[in-house]
Amino acid sequence: MKQITFAPRHHQLTNINIWTADSRWLAFDVRPSGASFTGETIERVNVVTGEVEVIYRAVYGAHVGVVTVHPAQDKYVFIRGPENPDASWQYDFHHRQGAIAHNGKISNLDAMDITAPYTPGALRGGSHVHVFSPNGQFVSFTYNDHVLHERDATLDLRNVGVAAPFGPVVPQGNHPREYAGTFWSVLVSRTTPNPQPGSDEINRAYEEGWVGNDRLAFIGDTLSKSGEKIPELFIVTLPKDEQGWKRAGEAPLEGTAETLPAPPAGVVQRRLTFTHGRAHPGLVNIPRHWVRSNPQGTQIAFLMRDNIGKVQLWLISPDGGEPRQLTRNSSDIQSAFTWHPSGDMLGFVLDNRMACCDVQTGKVAYLTPERDNAPSGDAVVFSPDGSLLAWMEETGGFRQLWVTETDK
Repeated sequence: MKQITFAPRHHQLTNINIWTADSRWLAFDVRPSGASFTGETIERVNVVTGEVEVIYRAVYGAHVGVVTVHPAQDKYVFIRGPENPDASWQYDFHHRQGAIAHNGKISNLDAMDITAPYTPGALRGGSHVHVFSPNGQFVSFTYNDHVLHERDATLDLRNVGVAAPFGPVVPQGNHPREYAGTFWSVLVSRTTPNPQPGSDEINRAYEEGWVGNDRLAFIGDTLSKSGEKIPELFIVTLPKDEQGWKRAGEAPLEGTAETLPAPPAGVVQRRLTFTHGRAHPGLVNIPRHWVRSNPQGTQIAFLMRDNIGKVQLWLISPDGGEPRQLTRNSSDIQSAFTWHPSGDMLGFVLDNRMACCDVQTGKVAYLTPERDNAPSGDAVVFSPDGSLLAWMEETGGFRQLWVTETDK
């Protein structure tokens, strides 16, 4: 077990894709807390030498954070807040964008167009938690809509989208806050403000994870017949080619003044879990976690309570069927999790310790000794070569980065 950063400031890891492909560098931002978006730099630290490098420094009053790394290239994608923010346009869920740093250059991931007629391939609001697909070609994100937020904030529903490498997209520029993007961006989830109780309709899509390169799984908030919110697992299959990404379905890709942007033709949203009748229904939101597929794309892992109320890891096929309870711990899993690159185990926090479990047996092994400080539950991420596990832990009043060796 080794502490990597030591500066008297906070260091924030994202929940996946934080390692460079050579397993030598960890990318991070410097927000004072996960919810306070005031960091000015995207940085990385060498886990062997401790050397720290600045990847990008924000300008004109913008702030940056939530960085992830391309699986093969020295390329980074992250949230950038508004430049030159003012009273009418400040950082918010619907006022942020994806930015890419590559070879010392910065580019916009997504385009924004908030004046009608809207532009296909552009968004009308803010994207965040940008994650490259396993092949590095696409970027998933969650989304909030400025146009509907201005109309009625209750219509601004969280959704899941994908940026595809079929840009650039250049809006007409009728508003000073509009901008062009290098990727073609669309939503792939469908939400409705008032889901039918007991149905597959959802009013929120979030915490998504890639299943191979052509599917995305995510959590969707359903309503029980009595009107209780129950998060369930959903999946969508994505278009096969550029024409598919640019072909509108039953509603405009770019949305209207009254409706959100809509998924491309053929994108079908399918529910995978049906937990309304369980003693403890629904995927858990505490700890916050993102659903994750194994590298083979054959199993999706998520957190749900067992019959006695303990938070456990569960697995389900992306094709559906009954979920399988993997862990049977006497205490709650305390964090988000990731798969080992072999697909043989998952890493997480349990009993205030870094732990992993065998994906066949659910047997848990602890990787760190008992400590006074509980690790952060935000991020527990294996290196691409599988030899290291990274996390955050408060040390001396600041959130520092740590790694420990695995036996693989």
